[in-house]
Amino acid sequence: MSSIAGMSPKAAREMIRNNNWVKPTSGVSHGFIQANLAVLPKDLAFEFLLFCQRNPKPCPIIDVTEPGSGIPALAAAHADLRTDIPKYRVYRNGELVEETTDVTGLWDDSMVGFLIGCSFTFEEGLLKNGIPIRHIEENCNVPMYTTNIQCIKAGRFEGPMVVSMRPMPKKDVVRAVQVTSRFPSVHGAPVHIGDPASIGIKDINNPDFGDRVSIKDGEVPVFWACGVTPQAVAMHVKPELMITHAPGHMFITDLPNEQFAVL
Repeated sequence: MSSIAGMSPKAAREMIRNNNWVKPTSGVSHGFIQANLAVLPKDLAFEFLLFCQRNPKPCPIIDVTEPGSGIPALAAAHADLRTDIPKYRVYRNGELVEETTDVTGLWDDSMVGFLIGCSFTFEEGLLKNGIPIRHIEENCNVPMYTTNIQCIKAGRFEGPMVVSMRPMPKKDVVRAVQVTSRFPSVHGAPVHIGDPASIGIKDINNPDFGDRVSIKDGEVPVFWACGVTPQAVAMHVKPELMITHAPGHMFITDLPNEQFAVL
């Protein structure tokens, strides 16, 4: 795992492009921003950009491509969003129809790619402060849940916020808030701490996305806004075509974490 953590973003993307890493990217290329992906036709792009602007906690924008281009010029100028994510999801009319490792054939001249900040970015800071990351310990994907927290509507885009969850000892909660608050561009501080039911989560052991993780005695579930939110929104808006990352399978940028940190 240490060799994966120390791998350069370029090398990690090459490994992903060649299908040598088809699994979640948590713990890969420590020190660099990871991002969620949402791809829409340009006739929906302005409304989606406005949705992200109005909902910066779940949808903090890192980069936006030119229509038809798969190149994220600000995030990684030599990368390709059509091939450099371990696994993609394809939605048609709001329904998930396919998971694939390459979306080149679906990406026409009308498509606009949005890179959205990912909470995997601040996990390095949590680890440096001795705060355990359970899904890394258990070698699985972070658990994610659809909540009853409604996003602010923009045009045709509306729907519930999705959150990711990391359980931790009570003594670590305040420090976790302090650490993650430094990264508002990758979801920032938690949106909820404690009782899952109060944000509409019926069964914490049955996540809507990702994998179940152990919650030990004396631990508290801590919830952060999640970049999977656009997928939940897609299910409500039902665009004719939308491409996203598969939950936990992120795009690794060339942007250092500290570039987005607030002192």
